[in-house]
Amino acid sequence: MAISDIFFIILKFAESEKKCYICVMINEKKEIKYPIGIQSFSEIREGGYLYVDKTAFIHKLAQGKYYFLSRPRRFGKSLLLSTLEAYYQGRRDLFKGLAIDSLTEEWEVHPILHLDLNNGTYTKPGDLDVLLDYHLKEWEKKYDISREDDSPGMTVSLRFSRVIKSAFEKSGKKVVILVDEYDKPLLNAFSDPERADLYRIQLKAFYSNLKTMDAYIKIGILTGVARFSKVSIFSDLNNLRDISYEDQFSAICGVTSDELKIYFKDSIEILAEKLNISSEETKEKLQLNYDGYHFSAESPDIYNPFSLLNAFAKGSIGTYWSESATPEFLVTLLQNEDWNLSELVPCQIDNSELETSGIMSENPIPVLYQTGYFTIKNYDPLFQLYTLDYPNEEVKRGFWKFLIPYYLYSKRNKSPFNIRLFIDEVQKGDAESFMTRMETLIAGVPYSEKGSAESHFQNAVYLLFNLMGFYCRMEERTSNGRIDITVETDRYVFIIEFKVDSSSQAAMDQIEEKKYWLPYQLSGKQIILIGANFDTKSRRLSPAPLIKYPEIS
Repeated sequence: MAISDIFFIILKFAESEKKCYICVMINEKKEIKYPIGIQSFSEIREGGYLYVDKTAFIHKLAQGKYYFLSRPRRFGKSLLLSTLEAYYQGRRDLFKGLAIDSLTEEWEVHPILHLDLNNGTYTKPGDLDVLLDYHLKEWEKKYDISREDDSPGMTVSLRFSRVIKSAFEKSGKKVVILVDEYDKPLLNAFSDPERADLYRIQLKAFYSNLKTMDAYIKIGILTGVARFSKVSIFSDLNNLRDISYEDQFSAICGVTSDELKIYFKDSIEILAEKLNISSEETKEKLQLNYDGYHFSAESPDIYNPFSLLNAFAKGSIGTYWSESATPEFLVTLLQNEDWNLSELVPCQIDNSELETSGIMSENPIPVLYQTGYFTIKNYDPLFQLYTLDYPNEEVKRGFWKFLIPYYLYSKRNKSPFNIRLFIDEVQKGDAESFMTRMETLIAGVPYSEKGSAESHFQNAVYLLFNLMGFYCRMEERTSNGRIDITVETDRYVFIIEFKVDSSSQAAMDQIEEKKYWLPYQLSGKQIILIGANFDTKSRRLSPAPLIKYPEIS
């Protein structure tokens, strides 16, 4: 055996036998199977996929009865419910060697009603009825429930009640109810209030069975993105325990720093080889891009599991989570309420507002937290204030990149935007060229009728410069007023003032009158002044922006 093949040697002395046991581990590179897109606990365990042991949380949940858990998409909610399902199926064989195997001897088989709302499209009023009817028919068939004598008033809610009771009576065991992505219909109907109200009424009646059928239920768990306190479908369910912000459940989904060290040690070394850097540098890159989530005041650092698994499987640091979906309702919310993107984070929000605001809230801050774009960075117990910010670089840059088309998309401009040339022009201080390029990009830029064109244009420019990696600030305060946009590079300071349906000259006059350059006189950088006017009729910068390279003493 070559010395290089030996990973480590453990010497263990058994005092009772007075013998020395030598255990040798061979450094064989085995293929690691990453469960990307696999949400079935049984498939992961039986297929030999890597599994981060969360079963101690299953044991905790089994001590209670009704729960609600909110987590962002692709954070492991479906896998959590699948693990619960396997536990209440009595599949102890799947849990061999996991934490819960030594924590309990209760492996009773219970009837399980698992409702997954993630499969529906919900683009029409009747779509929710179709999906609920499908699940109910499956359960009615399983528990031999005939519908021959159903009255015309037999609703899906009453049918659900009947299924719960029949499952209990036929099995002699209380029923387990698992609801995955309970809020998917509401999210898909965000831009259609009438359809959203219809879905809300249907779901409220359906979920009310968690209270009215309590005597027949063992445990009920609902997962989703939105909070429930201000979402009226849960107004009658005062028996639900929201564990979304509880410290003891903060790591129930995702991967903690400790879990990364335990379960991904080999994965980190393999990735380091592919990236041609050290393991320590690899861990730093993973932390910078995927770590930083916190789901309670005392939450440990949590990595995004979807991005982490993809990075290991594909051998590269990519923007996997941020590119996996496009929650367009966020754009509607931000544009309709005319939010200044540069002032979104870091921000502070009262704990009651963050913990109870639903997905239909007009305030985008709680919504951005619930959807995973913001996370908790600090909590002040004295004032009961949460401080929120982007969790990591992947989310921050992904958020900007996601918003760009909604602020800068042009129907007139079909040619691709050349990022490399734009960056090169900014770095060279070539304001004429990059403003011409920007004018071409934003030609015909759309904006929400509820928001102002000036605010929309400021947000568009802010997103563009930040996405290119430049230090950009909006509405920067000075002793004489607020600068619309300030962009800094290592050699230049660009001071940009916008007007709407006015003139570029008026914008430049304001810069000079307010002396916006004063805070930068001693920076050692060349100051470039840009005055621009946005014409709402032509949707263009018109007339052309004025640019000055002043010699300011």
